Amino acid sequence: MTPRRIVEKAASLGINILAVCDHNSAENVAATIELGRRKGITVIPGMEICSCEEVHVLGLFKDLDDTLAMQALVFENMQPGKNNEDVFGMQVIVSTDDEVLGFDERMLIGATGLSINKLVALIHQHNGLAAASHIDRAVFGIIGQLGFISPDIGLDALEISCRTEFDVAIKRFETYTFIPWISSSDAHRIDDIGRRITRFSMHHATFEELELTLVGTGGRSVSF
Repeated sequence: MTPRRIVEKAASLGINILAVCDHNSAENVAATIELGRRKGITVIPGMEICSCEEVHVLGLFKDLDDTLAMQALVFENMQPGKNNEDVFGMQVIVSTDDEVLGFDERMLIGATGLSINKLVALIHQHNGLAAASHIDRAVFGIIGQLGFISPDIGLDALEISCRTEFDVAIKRFETYTFIPWISSSDAHRIDDIGRRITRFSMHHATFEELELTLVGTGGRSVSF
């Protein structure tokens, strides 16, 4: 799952906008953005951040500077410990040419010390959108971890994983249709890219348009 392979796979599927959300890190986002630009694909920089309650939250950002500023805060609030490469694999940082630039030794798989309310607030302060990841999963999903979704958290979207069909999700989570829904491949392998997509009816493939689409401004809409 290098930036080059991600972009090449997305291009082969006709995907023109995608988000890169590594776990508690954005160190490979810059390379992916540049490769996407070369292919005419909009890459939204992001992170999948784990709150102290062990809820996964997607932070999607307007630009790389905001993303890296958020990454710095996440790193400051990481739990102590180093990555166990034998168990979790190497956390590689690469260039646009797939050249290995280094390895992150932080325990990126772990939780941060940030509560979900604080985490969402920080994402918003950095001009980002906050989406609760895979709410249909018992582990690391907001409902599985907390039992419910409080409106005061201020989430911009809820993600339904590719494991749950839309009609099933409607029956299970109809209480939360007041928050926009998205779905994604949640790809951890190249072959997973595109196994589930969200279709955005919007004017341009940009972060600004995505923000407007999630609230249905001007006839924009979301479907999957």
